[in-house]
Amino acid sequence: MRGIAAVPTYVVMQPTTLCNLDCSYCYLPFRSQDKRMPVEVAAAVAESVGSFARAGRFSVVWHGGEPLATGRDHFAALLAPFDGAIEHHVQTNATLIDDAWCEFFAEHGVRVSVSVDGPEARNGDRVTRGGKPAYDRIVRGIEALQRHGIPFSALCVVGDPRPGVAEELYAYFLDLGCEVLGINVEELEGVNTRANRHDAADVTAFWAELVGAWRRDPRIHLREVEWSLRYAAAVLDGTADELLPRRLDPIPTIAHDGSVVLLSPELAGFHDPRYGDFTSGNVLTTPLGEILAGAAGTPWIAEFLRGVEACRESCPYFGFCGGAHAANRYFEHGRFDMTETDHCRNSKIRLLEGVLDHARDHEPTAV
Repeated sequence: MRGIAAVPTYVVMQPTTLCNLDCSYCYLPFRSQDKRMPVEVAAAVAESVGSFARAGRFSVVWHGGEPLATGRDHFAALLAPFDGAIEHHVQTNATLIDDAWCEFFAEHGVRVSVSVDGPEARNGDRVTRGGKPAYDRIVRGIEALQRHGIPFSALCVVGDPRPGVAEELYAYFLDLGCEVLGINVEELEGVNTRANRHDAADVTAFWAELVGAWRRDPRIHLREVEWSLRYAAAVLDGTADELLPRRLDPIPTIAHDGSVVLLSPELAGFHDPRYGDFTSGNVLTTPLGEILAGAAGTPWIAEFLRGVEACRESCPYFGFCGGAHAANRYFEHGRFDMTETDHCRNSKIRLLEGVLDHARDHEPTAV
């Protein structure tokens, strides 16, 4: 059975619960409240991750609500305890980015990823707290990054994966100038209860079309497609078993109050009569390393690990995805030992099928 690794490759930090937007598909339960992370929490995490960083490349990802809503002075105080060798990333809706924030990113070496869902017409779910479109404000933030020569990644949520959408999106992000693009098909999780089932043929065709668009002009890194191609190549050369790590990355998410949720950031802030609050400890009372060492003792995690083994035994796609994500299992099925989820179908199974369909349809003609 796969266990939980004692050393993560990154941690997710929530500097504030507050978000200045109110996106329809957002999973965060407290995004209207401004609960800010005390510097003591960041210092406790920094003390632990120093040893993790010595084992190899290590990142701190500042994510959810809107990290920039914490303010530059407080954000700088949260960054200060960390060793300079640690990479810092921020996932932002870009609406607050201005020249001062760009100078902050450059001074502190913060890498930026922007949440934007493509052309203006595809950003209807991204609205302010007053219900007004946020697209113009997002674009102004991106233009500030470009003025300052700050490279950025982009994260796009797709609510209607079907033929015709992928080429439009890829062309948009090429023009936008991002270095890396991640595509997330909308998920049913957290406080977002919108159904995410789609026609299988449509989703497969979406991914196949995206592969084709990328192959014609691969100027940006396309996260999902490049991973799929690495897997396909590994299958062909017999090394696919080496792609999945022997132990699962614990992905510790540190909430504003120091509580730690493992494996799925989307579970933070939720409570269940059976599983409790999903936390495995708090960095203000227990070092993060100790929390990770005892991860398997968290009841829902033990159930999740049984579910991962059920995926291994029953799913031909296990070697590609490593088993359904914990949050998707819970929010779709109400427990963790289930196997296939709609997220699996949309973003793993159909993804791989789309890549293979593209390869089949574009196989070189024998001479």
